[in-house]
Amino acid sequence: MTDVLHCPSTSSDPAPPLRCRPVADAGELAAHHAIRHEVFVVEQGLFAGSDLDAHDADPATVHLVGLAGEQVAGVVRLWPHGDGRWHGDRLAVRTGWRHLGLGRPLVRLAVRTAGAAGGELMTAHVQVRNVRFFQALGWSPVGQVEDYLGAAHQLMTIALR
Repeated sequence: MTDVLHCPSTSSDPAPPLRCRPVADAGELAAHHAIRHEVFVVEQGLFAGSDLDAHDADPATVHLVGLAGEQVAGVVRLWPHGDGRWHGDRLAVRTGWRHLGLGRPLVRLAVRTAGAAGGELMTAHVQVRNVRFFQALGWSPVGQVEDYLGAAHQLMTIALR
């Protein structure tokens, strides 16, 4: 999907224009990976060394970025499971940019991208502290809270059609 989702700022302070879209080049992909490393390896300690996995090398995986002006400030990735199911993960916004509200439009673009690719259902393992955020975007919890990557996560789904 190549369209751009323009993301209005939720801050009353003057903020750079926000845009969300698929990575455009190798430099943006490197920035995508760097933000994930910063958040999931350094800040949260969910991974030792690197959070990169086989999905990052899979050409079916879609890497999205949220830009504040020209700066990549947030990311999310998604990939197809098959049979109309997609999975989203690695939603991350750099600490200094979280006040801009970039997470919502990144999640919305991920859902829209998976739906436009023919998806019918999307899943995500959501950190428990973010469940309400996802519920506000139309996601529903499935089952009980579980340990995922050594932290409490809730499996959540959203219909794509």
